[in-house]
Amino acid sequence: MSEVRFGGNDRSLGELFGDLAREMSTLVRQELDLAKTEMKQKAARMGKDAGMLLAGGAVAYAGLLAIVAALVLLLARAMPAWGAALLVGVVVAAIGGGMAYAGLNALKREDLAPRETIETMKEDARWVQAQTRQRG
Repeated sequence: MSEVRFGGNDRSLGELFGDLAREMSTLVRQELDLAKTEMKQKAARMGKDAGMLLAGGAVAYAGLLAIVAALVLLLARAMPAWGAALLVGVVVAAIGGGMAYAGLNALKREDLAPRETIETMKEDARWVQAQTRQRG
């Protein structure tokens, strides 16, 4: 069986497809590396957002411990002690809740899909199709 040659190229069809397979393999490895890098970056941002959520809770708790007692004692001079404790507790809880809500919203906005990798893989698929048409 004789080898098929294309357009003055001294390479056979088998060699061309072998090159294409090697190029595709390299491309897939590079895309996987890109996906790993992208996911690591997203995980780092999510860790930061989760840290903000936890810090908000810790600040709210610290505020509860440090300020509640002082404000309750201060307000207890003007109203019943239980009313002072309730008022201060609601204000401190609202501040902590606002901080926790901000952290939770930041986590919800984070897009976990590796968008850059998806786009480059689509481009790669179009490139492979074009290469196949040119060589075939």
